Amino acid sequence: MLGRALADYEKDMTRCARCSLCKWPPLAQVKSIRFSQVCPAISRYNFHAYSGGGKMIVGLSKLKGRVDYSEEMLNVIYRCSVCGACDISCKYSRDLEPLEVLHTLRATCVRDGVAPLPAHRPILDSMRNYDNVWMQPRKKRGSWARKLEVKDAAEQPVDTLYFVGCTYALRPELSGVARTTVRVLQDAGVDVGILGEEELCCGSPAYTIGDEELFVENARRNIEMLNSLGVRRVVASCAGCYGVLKTKYPLVAPANFQVLNVTELLAELIEQGRLVFTNPIGRSVTYHDPCHLGRQSETRKEWNGTERKVLNHLVIQDPPKEFNRGTYGVYEAPRRVLAALPGVELTEMERIREYSFCCGSGGGAKSAFPEFALATARERVEEAENTGAELVATACPWCESNISEGIADAGSRLECASLIELVAKGLGGDVS
Repeated sequence: MLGRALADYEKDMTRCARCSLCKWPPLAQVKSIRFSQVCPAISRYNFHAYSGGGKMIVGLSKLKGRVDYSEEMLNVIYRCSVCGACDISCKYSRDLEPLEVLHTLRATCVRDGVAPLPAHRPILDSMRNYDNVWMQPRKKRGSWARKLEVKDAAEQPVDTLYFVGCTYALRPELSGVARTTVRVLQDAGVDVGILGEEELCCGSPAYTIGDEELFVENARRNIEMLNSLGVRRVVASCAGCYGVLKTKYPLVAPANFQVLNVTELLAELIEQGRLVFTNPIGRSVTYHDPCHLGRQSETRKEWNGTERKVLNHLVIQDPPKEFNRGTYGVYEAPRRVLAALPGVELTEMERIREYSFCCGSGGGAKSAFPEFALATARERVEEAENTGAELVATACPWCESNISEGIADAGSRLECASLIELVAKGLGGDVS
């Protein structure tokens, strides 16, 4: 949550039993010893401080004045992709809030002036100076759509706004995904528009790094602009944009529009018969669940109640606290799309849905600790190879980019592609 202090989570940090279940999926979900870890930081560094429970200890120690900031302490806090897997595992045992503690730790570091890390400062400065994370002029934001005949949502009313995001808009190697998305939606008869160079960064990088002030500023600007357009729904391809629009923006101000991921809209269009596939794909595919499309896209419900102890150790909450276990993330829609594609054989990895293993790129890890991000991607690539699939499909530019780097670094035979690329091929087209 926004604006919280470590003291607000003292109960959670104190109740952490050091059980280490934050390092593993729930035991009923473990399918093999090899792929039994769920925390990328523990998988890489193998030291308790890097786990969700370890960060609880760091937070409590900071709150109680037992430790002061140091380079190693900041490394523990930031050598993490903020994937939220520890949080989900904890919900099946203790129902504590390690992800919220981690966010508050980072926000505290920023407020105290010891963060962001040097590698993160250019990202946040770019957001302030250019309204994107790639240090590109604002006028380049809409260059990906120059040859498209697509409505400008700032000039004419549309039903559906396509929120492209910084990475799909400004990274040439990925911008084909944005163009293909618009074409597919137009072919399906969706009244879609874009903002072009008027689009702003969603603010997700600022949130995950811990700069709440910058995040709130971006969120407010976006909410005001999107509300003023009168659109019925906002559709995002980027999992990071989708996750923050859906779950964090309501913490800032009311939004008068529905937020959808493009996979949800594609599944809806397929079920309505508005997308009909004629071209067989002929590939065996495994699907990677992005963290912000999966477990972190579940809308968290704030609990306000009272607690009492029974038998001196059992905590009873009144009213009962609703668990946030990541169960209601976007898992079915991309799989329904894959199931509709002719000639696609889906073979699942061992760690999927809310227990998916992160690609390693999020939370500022890619920019500050690239070797950690790459090692995490290599782990996921090995798991994908274990399925026997030929291709890894996903629905996030960060996942696609980092997994592709992991494939190249491993010398793997795998390919990685955005789900919309497979949709376009199934319709008889190509990404361009």
